[in-house]
Amino acid sequence: MNKHVVIIGAGIVGVSTAIWLRRAGARVTLVDKADPGQGTSYGNAGVLASCAIVPVTEPGLITKAPGYLLNPNSPLFMRWSYLPKLAPWLFKFMRHANDTDTRRITSALTALIGDSVDQHLSLTEDLPGARAFVHPSDYVFAYGARSDFDKESYGWGLRRDNGFVPELIEGQAVQEYDPAYGPAIKCLALMKEHGFISDPGNYVAALASALSEMGSEIRQSEVQDVTLNAGQVQQVETSDGPIACDAVVLAAGIWSGPLMRKLGLPPPLESERGYHVVFQEAEGAPKVPTMISAGKFVATPMRAGMRCAGIVEFGGVEAGPSDAPFALLRRKMKEALPGVTWRGEETWMGHRPTLADSLPMIGELSAKGVFAGFGHQHIGLTGGPKTGRILAGIILGQPLNTDVSAFTPQRFNGRI
Repeated sequence: MNKHVVIIGAGIVGVSTAIWLRRAGARVTLVDKADPGQGTSYGNAGVLASCAIVPVTEPGLITKAPGYLLNPNSPLFMRWSYLPKLAPWLFKFMRHANDTDTRRITSALTALIGDSVDQHLSLTEDLPGARAFVHPSDYVFAYGARSDFDKESYGWGLRRDNGFVPELIEGQAVQEYDPAYGPAIKCLALMKEHGFISDPGNYVAALASALSEMGSEIRQSEVQDVTLNAGQVQQVETSDGPIACDAVVLAAGIWSGPLMRKLGLPPPLESERGYHVVFQEAEGAPKVPTMISAGKFVATPMRAGMRCAGIVEFGGVEAGPSDAPFALLRRKMKEALPGVTWRGEETWMGHRPTLADSLPMIGELSAKGVFAGFGHQHIGLTGGPKTGRILAGIILGQPLNTDVSAFTPQRFNGRI
């Protein structure tokens, strides 16, 4: 009898896992309290950022972080009232700000996201409704000067070590590449063979629609618990009643944490609150996704306009959006892209799930039949299809061609 797998979370990781399982013949039920693609997957920058392998915790972050927090032009924000609750996690997170851990994390992320565009193309094969949202393209890092690029030599060195070598464009050639860049941009680091999704929320919704056409059930319901019997998953408790299953995947992003705690396995998981502003019907925007280095956000051409997304704010999951991150996005966008015009704005804030070692949790828990697929921080869209493919393989006992030992949930049984 084919396995019945319940997947909790209808974002890019959950939907990708469901599609790969269904293609292999498994019975799949996808459960989320919201419509597919309307959580964190809705509001990301849309970049298939294969080279986004360098964690925030580079060496030296411990001494630089206080200055970032006190600088109004820095893309790092803190709700200070949340700091006492954040402190234990932050201590674990900052312990990885060293060369050894950074290189280990970078190597693991390369294996997971280094072929992101190919993974999205494979996921959407024979799914034309979803494939229409996938656009192979360059990915540009825009700097005020060559010296600003040079200041990030550590991170670029790690990228080169893992096969990502940029083409540098300077001077007048910057505007020849794309006239959208203003005079404040004098150096580009151009990455080939990347891509973007032109509407992330509707992309995931299209994938979910294809999953439904494959015969899977998509249930809008709130998951309340996962029931075990003798250490083996038995059923998922939802607001609409229980769902019996052979396996369950926790792919609900930051909301996977409460379920993990109910299972007695509290993960070191925290929200990096991310922000975006969509400049609707924008004209004069960059033709490809562009990381504006001065603000550490990405400007991406999308169907609705130009989306500027990024920023890191620590403040938990209960507080509403802050005004300062939106203001920084607007200010830095106008400095870098002064020729852009638009008709209106859409703003959004969501929760990027970040584990203390900047690596997602992928694999089976100590509870048999319970699998984790969350904690992707800034790379959920980039790494979602491959994560889903890996999880499907593990659940069905198929051989893997990717080393996933760095992502095992068991790494949190000991010292982080």
